Amino acid sequence: MRRFVPSRNPLSSNVEDYLERIHELTETKGYARVADIADALRIARPSVSAMIQRMAKAGLVNYEKYRGFTLTPTGQAAALGIRRRHRILTEFLTAIGVPTAQVEQDVEGLEHHMSSATVEKIEALLPMLRTNVESQRKTSKR
Repeated sequence: MRRFVPSRNPLSSNVEDYLERIHELTETKGYARVADIADALRIARPSVSAMIQRMAKAGLVNYEKYRGFTLTPTGQAAALGIRRRHRILTEFLTAIGVPTAQVEQDVEGLEHHMSSATVEKIEALLPMLRTNVESQRKTSKR
């Protein structure tokens, strides 16, 4: 699958949150429903319905009223890009010693506000950080 490259009008953090949840649900159930998204994001169902309709018009979801919905290829590519960014930031914060309980909260705040270029630079640092962390573990065990 091709990598999602944001357009001049990048997705809002709300749309990114929806894409993440829809992707997670379709991975486990094969589809998502308004109720699932409302519960996951703690948002009222009518608000979720309105957002899903806007996302359908934008070509991100396949939506039929009163039925489940799935991601379009464009929505899927965007969701995979968001998940990749989430994974990279999680690995980075963990590697620099941020406490596990704090990592997810920080990632949720950071992931919507970092440029792709910055995330790519962080990803490039990860192998060196992993090596350094592993060396420190071996040294401290001695």
